[in-house]
Amino acid sequence: MKKKVIVSGAYGFLGRYAARALNAAGYEVYALGHGGWPAEEYSKYGIFRWISSDITYESLCSLDLSGEVHALVHCGGGSSVAYSVEHPSLDYKKTVESTLAALEYIRRENPSAKFIYPSSTAVYGVCPDEKISTGRRTNPLSPYGYNKAAAELMCESYNKNYSVSCSIIRFFSIYGERLKKQLLWDACEKIVKCVPGEDAVFYGTGGETRDWINAADAASLIVMAAGSAGGYEILNGGSGIKTTISESVSLLIAELEKYGITGRGVKFNGMVKKGDPFYYWADISGALKLGWKPGIDFKTGVERYVRWYVNECGAR
Repeated sequence: MKKKVIVSGAYGFLGRYAARALNAAGYEVYALGHGGWPAEEYSKYGIFRWISSDITYESLCSLDLSGEVHALVHCGGGSSVAYSVEHPSLDYKKTVESTLAALEYIRRENPSAKFIYPSSTAVYGVCPDEKISTGRRTNPLSPYGYNKAAAELMCESYNKNYSVSCSIIRFFSIYGERLKKQLLWDACEKIVKCVPGEDAVFYGTGGETRDWINAADAASLIVMAAGSAGGYEILNGGSGIKTTISESVSLLIAELEKYGITGRGVKFNGMVKKGDPFYYWADISGALKLGWKPGIDFKTGVERYVRWYVNECGAR
């Protein structure tokens, strides 16, 4: 009999990748979140049963899986720094209250289940230009980061007080096909819509660094964490390689040129968006000890992303 897992927030970008990867690993996947999803659609992601609902204790109970769940992967929550700055109370509800509901569901209905929480580097805040270890003190800048940190503290509390097994994965810059927001999407949109001979303008200096992890690799780390021993652990999810924003955009331009999108330049305005850090670079030693390793390098990932973008948007 297949082990059962729940993926909350499975309608979202990471949730879809996680559901598909868990199904491929042999799990029976139950899922819930926002989105009117017909069976012929959600089944494409390996989901056996889908409920369109807020993530609450009651909605989780409606899956009728008490005592049967191997792991709960909580991909639901706030989706961006910008949204949290504009809507701090709603971001709190999406991130913190939904995490509490999921943990309470495990405590009361499936105490042997493991809780997998995809968190964010936003909990680290400002960091120097060096690898960030999970032992670094958290110092969030934005409501998004504070809410992720609060959700992590609840994981720690439920582990210490109720012995709920938890794996927190602080993901760095996740990207991949189907992602229609954040840097790579925004950059493609700016470059394609820019008049040939003019510059696409970006925030920052271009010297900011990011540690890119493809969504397929992020999902494989979630699968690895779901199958690891119980207890409490914090992992970094990244590639262990830093890439400047300038280098990232240059890779995009080079790929777009293969599709006849040429003559665009790039300019950085030196302005910093509220809540955006300068350096991000992951120490992934904890994830590597589980036996996981990233399989898609950034150049290959950008090639795939641009191919998808051109096909999706009909850009030429």
